[in-house]
Amino acid sequence: MGDTATHDIRPALEGRDITAGYGACDALRGVSIEVAPGELVAIVGPNGAGKSTLLRVLGGTLKARRGEVRLFGRALECYERRALARLVAVIAQESTVAFPFTVMEVVLMGRAPHLAPFRFESRRDLEIAHEALKYFDLLELAGRRLHELSGGERKRVFLARALAQEPKVLLLDEPTAFLDMKHVAEVFVRFRELCAERAVAAIATLHDLNAAAVYADRVLLMKDGQTVAYGSAESVLSEGNLSRVYETQVCVGRNPATGKIAIFPGRAS
Repeated sequence: MGDTATHDIRPALEGRDITAGYGACDALRGVSIEVAPGELVAIVGPNGAGKSTLLRVLGGTLKARRGEVRLFGRALECYERRALARLVAVIAQESTVAFPFTVMEVVLMGRAPHLAPFRFESRRDLEIAHEALKYFDLLELAGRRLHELSGGERKRVFLARALAQEPKVLLLDEPTAFLDMKHVAEVFVRFRELCAERAVAAIATLHDLNAAAVYADRVLLMKDGQTVAYGSAESVLSEGNLSRVYETQVCVGRNPATGKIAIFPGRAS
């Protein structure tokens, strides 16, 4: 989906003029972002840019000091917690589970917002969890304990849990951290499928600029809690913008396989 194709669609989630922080410090200052159904928006920038803080505000775990967040046109604070969990799934950069649950048990936790109080999972819930495991290539690990898995395998388990939640909006903090090259590509292809087939709106923080260039419909480039540029990857991920934000020389070329822009440290000689 191109940059212009989504602008006529009502946003699924939008943050307007967000200022937020911790203690006396503002980690975000006047940042705006929106994502439409079927769209993947990437947030990029160096460490300390405010990317994860912005996701926390958008997900409702950190209250903005100024500005507002709207989910399908309603203020985020208007949603009861359970109703919000049926619409928005959040994957934190560091996801943990306190007890030695199996992979299947962890993925089934994604069904919790859909269950009535004191009710066990139905056959339908088990089918949804099974499909989520299959989607992220985890069926063979379903009976394993989470603590027995590698970092990359655990990351895919939490992605599957979010999928089992059947959200309309995905908020993903470094979703491909710990994944090898094969699974990075597979995860992004599946995110694109989810966006296209289920009209899911996704916002992901990324350190991988090339992944943002290839897979995102739009990119928000941040530095020091502020917006540097917001728009298509072509317009945002320029040599000038990236060199200024990352404070190093950057070369932007073309990926011969995809035709998309490709970013490398240093300049072409």
